[in-house]
Amino acid sequence: MKRIATSLCAATALVGLGASALADEPFRLGLLTSKSGTLAPVGVQVEQGVMLAIDEINAAGGLLGRQISVTLEDDESDPQVAARKAERLYQQVGVDFITGTIHSGGTLAVGQIAEREGKLAATTVSYATSITGESCRESMFRVNAHAGIQAAALVTWLAQNVEGDRYLILAPDYEMGRDATSMFAQQIEAAGKTLVNTVLPPLGATDFSTYFAAIRSAQPDVILTMTPGSDTVRLLTQLGEYGMAPGVYTIAGASGAVTAGNVGAIGEPANGFLTAAGYSAEIDTPENRQFVEAFRSRFNQDPDVFAVDSYSLVYLLKAAAEKAGALDTQALRDAIRGTTWSTPVGDKIMRAEDNQAAVDMFVIEVSIDGNSASFGVKDRVLAADIPIEDKCTAF
Repeated sequence: MKRIATSLCAATALVGLGASALADEPFRLGLLTSKSGTLAPVGVQVEQGVMLAIDEINAAGGLLGRQISVTLEDDESDPQVAARKAERLYQQVGVDFITGTIHSGGTLAVGQIAEREGKLAATTVSYATSITGESCRESMFRVNAHAGIQAAALVTWLAQNVEGDRYLILAPDYEMGRDATSMFAQQIEAAGKTLVNTVLPPLGATDFSTYFAAIRSAQPDVILTMTPGSDTVRLLTQLGEYGMAPGVYTIAGASGAVTAGNVGAIGEPANGFLTAAGYSAEIDTPENRQFVEAFRSRFNQDPDVFAVDSYSLVYLLKAAAEKAGALDTQALRDAIRGTTWSTPVGDKIMRAEDNQAAVDMFVIEVSIDGNSASFGVKDRVLAADIPIEDKCTAF
C-alpha cells in the first residue's frame, strides 16, 4: 500500500509539473502576411492590428495564462511563397495558428496545409467567397466580409441612392478579382442595372491608361473597382491625370480599394469614392474611440478595416480560449464556431455552418480636403439584412 501511495504521489507531481511546464509555454502564432509585393500596404495594417491586440492581451495575462508569441513571415504577395512558409511555420517553428494572408490564393493554400497539419488558420482580409464556400475547411476561419457580402451591401445602396443605370467593373485578373466580379455582377443584375463592361488587368498592373479607352467607350455611370493596395493608387492617380476622376463618374468599389493606408498616396482622385466596408475609424462608439486612440498612439495613423479585423481576430482567439478552457486545436476549433465576441464596432458572431463571420457593413464616402482625408459613414447595413448563402459542404 505504501509503494502504491508513493507511486500515486509521484504521478500527481509529474502531472502538476506537466501542467506548469505547459503554462510556461507560449501560444505560438504565425503572422504570415505581405511585407513586400503589390499587397504590402495592406500587410502593414494587418501586422499593426495583430500586434496591438497581442500586446494588450499579453499585458492582461495572455490566453489562459499563456503569453502569445509571434513569428512574422513575408509571403511576398505570392500564394506559392505563402504555402511554402506556412509549412515551415507549422512544421519547424511549431506555431498553433496562422493568420495574415491577403491574397485569396494564398489563404486557400494555407487552409489546405492547416487541415493537413491538424492546425488552425484565419484570414482577416481575403475576399474570395470560395474560402468559406465551395473550398471551405474546418481549419480555416474568416473574420472579414467576403466579396458577396460587400457586393450585396454596396450595389443595393448605390442602386437606391446614386443616379445612373450603367455599371462597369474593373478587377485584377486573379482568384479574388474574378470572384468579386461575379458577385458584383450578380448584384448589378438583381438591382435592375446594366453591366456595360468588365475590365480585368493583371494584379500589379502599372499602366491602367491602356484600359481607359474601353472605359470611355462603355459610357458607364458607375465604375466599380476591386483593385487592392498599390494597384488602386496607380489606377486612381492615372484616372486623375487623364481627367477622369474625380467627378466624371461615380467611382466605388471593394472595401480594400481606398483605405487609411493608401489614401495619402492617391490624394484628390479619391474624393467621393464610395465603398461598403466593415469599418471606419470615424464610427462614434466608446469602444471604437478607445481602439482608435490606442492605434494612433502606437502607430501615428488611423486604423483601416484590415487593422480592425486583424485586431478583432486575436480577441476572437481569446474569447474562444475562455469558452473552451483549453488551447488545443480541437477545443479551439469547436469553440470558435458559433462564438459571439466583442470588437471595436460591436459584437460579431462566427457562423458555425461555414466559419464565416456575419458582418455589419457601413457605406462609406471618402472626402479629401487638401492633405487630409476622412471616411464618413453614410449608412449602415445590418448583417441580418445581408443574405449569406451557405455553400460549404465539407463539415
